[in-house]
Amino acid sequence: MSKEEVADLELIQYEGPINVIDSLESFEQQIDQIAANSILGFDTETRPSFKKGQVYPTSLIQLSTLNRSWLLRVSRIGYPNKLLEILSSEDIIKVGLGLNDDLRRLRSDFQFEPAGFLDLQQYVGAFRIEEKGLKKLSGIVLGRRISKSQQVSNWDADLLTDAQLRYAATDAWICLEIYNTLRNSLSKHHE
Repeated sequence: MSKEEVADLELIQYEGPINVIDSLESFEQQIDQIAANSILGFDTETRPSFKKGQVYPTSLIQLSTLNRSWLLRVSRIGYPNKLLEILSSEDIIKVGLGLNDDLRRLRSDFQFEPAGFLDLQQYVGAFRIEEKGLKKLSGIVLGRRISKSQQVSNWDADLLTDAQLRYAATDAWICLEIYNTLRNSLSKHHE
């Protein structure tokens, strides 16, 4: 699928509720709700660096179900034990894209053993899809495109804009959406 073909597709974004977790109090109020899910979309955002060799720690971890999204501002709340339990749990599948960089950065922020992660870049290979970018995967699998316009915005800003929140929620949610669509196509294929 060409860039032009993707650009012609209808835009899709996450439209559900977004819970911004930027204090330990809001974390404690919502973490059990997050941990109750057996599968979550996953992504991270980091403040962009425009200087060679300058790397910032992770700003945001996004976790999403198909109808609820949580944006954890780890630059503010750190890595509470219950969050590390989710990131280390084999019982909660975290579906993301290009996870090596995300997990390497997270592990340099905080030592833990990631488990239960499913990388769409590897998963789509079983469907003979060779594309590795989220924008093109969304086009191929869902027939809709996502916007990447907020990708290099400041994720450490005091207040995140509505556009940033929607973008961040969409990135985690769309991974789960693509995964479910492909998995459902398998079960239909075997009926």
